[in-house]
Amino acid sequence: MIGLLQRVTAAQVVVEGAVVGAIDAGLMVLVCAEKGDTEKEADALLGKLLSYRVFSDDAGKMNRSVTDVAGGLLLVPQFTLAADTRSGTRPSFSPAAAPADGQRLFDHFVRQARARHGIVATGQFGADMKVTLTNDGPVTFWLQTGPSK
Repeated sequence: MIGLLQRVTAAQVVVEGAVVGAIDAGLMVLVCAEKGDTEKEADALLGKLLSYRVFSDDAGKMNRSVTDVAGGLLLVPQFTLAADTRSGTRPSFSPAAAPADGQRLFDHFVRQARARHGIVATGQFGADMKVTLTNDGPVTFWLQTGPSK
């Protein structure tokens, strides 16, 4: 599983002109399942992102997690994170999980996030989404769980 997390002051997802998910300060996370991923990788990614220290403490050091600051989570499915871009000028999406597996793992990820964190909003799997955010910093991190490639 891949998570591209961005510390934000606000973020939202719009589908067909309607806001389907929005948060104030917190993390906007693009989430991608790769072939071979299971609920184990999804749970590991969630655990890591909930405890990842990207928010400043009183001394200005990144020592607080989204859980510590009670920030929002906006989880957005994005299979393009699995793209193989090593050759040519057109990405290959063969490393991405099949759509049914991707949706199952994203839905599991969201259910687990809602069970463990207070503020969770989402994008819509398979939809043409318009994502807007104000990156705070900017602070962006790539997290990945699963076997090394």
